[in-house]
Amino acid sequence: MRRYFWLSDEQWAAIEPHLPFRAAGRRRVDDRRVISGIIHVLQSGCRWRDCPEHYGPYTTLYNRYNRWAIKGHWQYLFSALTRALAGTPEQISIDSTHVKAHRCAGGGKGGLLHKPLGQRKAAETQRYMP
Repeated sequence: MRRYFWLSDEQWAAIEPHLPFRAAGRRRVDDRRVISGIIHVLQSGCRWRDCPEHYGPYTTLYNRYNRWAIKGHWQYLFSALTRALAGTPEQISIDSTHVKAHRCAGGGKGGLLHKPLGQRKAAETQRYMP
């Protein structure tokens, strides 16, 4: 179970009051499990599809993350947590620095597909003897 991320009781107690109320539509599944799954995906950098089944269906995780991002719930949650933890600066560090590269960006065959004209002519062998 060490490779999975689960919100602790203390973390969940800080987050739970700031979650949006139930809106019209289907009832939400276990928020703690889904938010733990979303954090796992964001920390590990894996694809949504590769998220462990312990967190529930990956479509639920992705849809919740995406819909809440569009509606601004994540931004509200981060600002509310920052205000609540203002007296403890070591706990309000929210770092969004990350680098993601497409899986084919690690290199591959070939080189430049389109070489500039000057370099192409210099790279060609001469056809005559001076």
